[in-house]
Amino acid sequence: MQLYYSPGACSLAPHIVLREAGLNFELKKVDFRTKQIDGGGDFTQINGKGYVPALRLDSGEILTEGPVILQYIADRRPDSGLAPKAGTLERYRLEEWLAFVSSEIHKSFGTLFNPSLSADWKAGVTATLTKRLDWLDPQLRGRSHLLGDPFTAADAYLFTTLSWAPHVGIDLAKWPALASFTKRVAGRPKVIEALRAEGLVQ
Repeated sequence: MQLYYSPGACSLAPHIVLREAGLNFELKKVDFRTKQIDGGGDFTQINGKGYVPALRLDSGEILTEGPVILQYIADRRPDSGLAPKAGTLERYRLEEWLAFVSSEIHKSFGTLFNPSLSADWKAGVTATLTKRLDWLDPQLRGRSHLLGDPFTAADAYLFTTLSWAPHVGIDLAKWPALASFTKRVAGRPKVIEALRAEGLVQ
């Protein structure tokens, strides 16, 4: 498998899950600005939507969209605990979290990176994101992860999006459970491996 990624982008989540699952894969770095693949190649020929992540399977098929890629990887190693068994209520809870992180957390943070955002628009997005984080923080109080004890693909996704907070001027200290969650996940050996591989930590 080949994972097309940009350092620190949402592609960090499947990168973490690939390592947690113990699967063999190759990293393909993509320049966000030029859409060029490190070493040569036009990324838009891989994913016409022009954004990461994209996962090339051993069959040559390409998967796109983070939540789908996360579940695909987790399902390759069902004993990893990265995703509950398909058809169970717990699996639907995982999908519920993936949908929430994608639509409410990821998209809000992503919008704040837009340099052309007006002050009013930025204030509105920040206010909405603050409400979502206000709701999310108590969900993690007294829990190690989103589904309780097991670390799942949804945790990798939430960790990735929360890691953007300091880059857009949001201090997670206001939400102690979220700050604790982020610190806890950042200390996982496979997460550290992924962060190092992307040049995000020494």
